Amino acid sequence: MKRRHILAAPALAALASALPRGAHAQAAPQIVTEEFMVPSGEGIEVFLRSKRPEGATTGASRTLLMVHGAGFGASSSFDLPFGGVSWMDYIAGRGFDVWTLDISGFGRSTRPPAMSQPADQNPPVTRGTQAMADLTAAVNFIKQRRSLEKLSLLGHSWGTKLVGRFAADQPAQVERLVLFAPPWLRDGPSRTDPGGGPLGAWRPLTQRALREGILAQAPEAQRAGLIPPGWFEHFAGVTWALDPDGIRANPSVLRVPNGPVADGREFWNAGKPWWEPGKVTAPSLIVVGEWDRTTPAPLGLAIFGLMTQSPGKRMTVLAEGTHNMWMERNRGALFQAVQGFLEESAA
Repeated sequence: MKRRHILAAPALAALASALPRGAHAQAAPQIVTEEFMVPSGEGIEVFLRSKRPEGATTGASRTLLMVHGAGFGASSSFDLPFGGVSWMDYIAGRGFDVWTLDISGFGRSTRPPAMSQPADQNPPVTRGTQAMADLTAAVNFIKQRRSLEKLSLLGHSWGTKLVGRFAADQPAQVERLVLFAPPWLRDGPSRTDPGGGPLGAWRPLTQRALREGILAQAPEAQRAGLIPPGWFEHFAGVTWALDPDGIRANPSVLRVPNGPVADGREFWNAGKPWWEPGKVTAPSLIVVGEWDRTTPAPLGLAIFGLMTQSPGKRMTVLAEGTHNMWMERNRGALFQAVQGFLEESAA
């Protein structure tokens, strides 16, 4: 296990402007950042980052692990400062010990050897079994390091399948569960996989394709102002630079593991759920953007109806947001909706 320790203070004005009203009277705390490479199977290490207030005493109710979707890692999305503050900064500034996990093949975690070879020479990498091993390794590491019995989990998109399955299979280890833009069974193909054709180990994603895919979800008249100027370029520059081979292509690409797509074809498109919402016993929040066409609100509502053992479960649909609302002008509504839920039980 490799460790990196950083002490930093977010820009006070930026952090204060991101906090809800009533929180401005208290100066933003010094934030301690730690980074770790944690073993997860033979030859694999996953990247974990933690941010928390210096000197703060945290417990299960104030410890959160965030897991990304099927396109890019958590470290360059949930912890990328827009307007001077990231979602991770926002949560840490509210007194939480917040962690991000990059699943193997994504972000700063180990890339399987197949990702350095032509895509068509190997089957899809980072299937659900490996992703769950990564998540389990991360949870065990955090629990041991912080002397906890449980913690809260947040997943975005594909990440909701992982944290949902963990919460269903290991209920004693989960304090609270947040499902942001969750996929579920579909009547037709998803936007990210129209279906048909063989799947290689990975697929190339261009910045242009991602940006156009995000904007296409919003009404045409709203697209120009959906992402504030410079935000997408900042995200893309940091994220694509993490792929040392893809960044040298012309145009540059991000090599994305195809394991999640293969799982989608085998399970979700075939009408076979990969996790059981009815086994979740933690209080749960489902959050969906109004304009999300990748995982529209009816999918979240279907999960909501199945979460029969989740006390105080709720679902929130946020206005004028797409599948990647954390990078959009209305991200403050997302942050506050999730934060309010997390703080209900925080001591």
